[in-house]
Amino acid sequence: MWEYYMLSFAVMIVCALIAGVASARVRSAYKKYGNMPTKSHMTGYDTATKLLRNNGVFDIRVGRVGGFLSDHYHPVKKEVNLSDSVYGNDSIAACAVAAHEIGHVMQKKKGYLPYKLRTALVKITNIGSYLAVPLVLVGLALDFLVSSTADANIGYYFALVGVGLYGLSTVFAFVTLPVELDASRRAKKMLVAEGVLGKDELKYADKMLDAAAQTYLASLLTSMIYFLRFFLWVMMLFGRRRRK
Repeated sequence: MWEYYMLSFAVMIVCALIAGVASARVRSAYKKYGNMPTKSHMTGYDTATKLLRNNGVFDIRVGRVGGFLSDHYHPVKKEVNLSDSVYGNDSIAACAVAAHEIGHVMQKKKGYLPYKLRTALVKITNIGSYLAVPLVLVGLALDFLVSSTADANIGYYFALVGVGLYGLSTVFAFVTLPVELDASRRAKKMLVAEGVLGKDELKYADKMLDAAAQTYLASLLTSMIYFLRFFLWVMMLFGRRRRK
């Protein structure tokens, strides 16, 4: 048990470092390119609106939301919400972030398969995260109650189902990475095609979007580490039970 606590502490430290580095890179990139006005002088709002209209999308509202880089696309409400730091900002970074969100709109419109898969996984992943630990605990109880019967492994199987449900969050993070990378690819293409940025400005938008992509890579790595930690915890619990 002592070894597990040490592992848990090490996992938290590693995850904090990964997330911290990724977040710092995004903030540094936005600070740098968020003070670099575009030649077109288009704001994040102007960019989002223009890209939507020029790509034949007229049923999505562009709104404003508080927070720093809290931008997101809400497909159910048909809204693209831009953060305070992006909405009225005419910088290269703001236009790049706004275009990234429109990239998600275009993924939905075009039926991009990884986007559809991620959307389908949202509810399942949320349910799985709630059921994972209870299923492991039920498994332990069953393992104790039927350990001397022919169905001695039924508790262990229940626990494995819990582990599988917990792992859905890692699957979700794995699917999210290509979705985000593709949204950035679409964003860069639209920014130049629609005249929001010149080709000489695109390299700065590229650096901003690359920094943002690293946060999703960090999320994937963190999710994988937490899954491994959870799996080892379950294996340790059942290992201790079987040795008694």
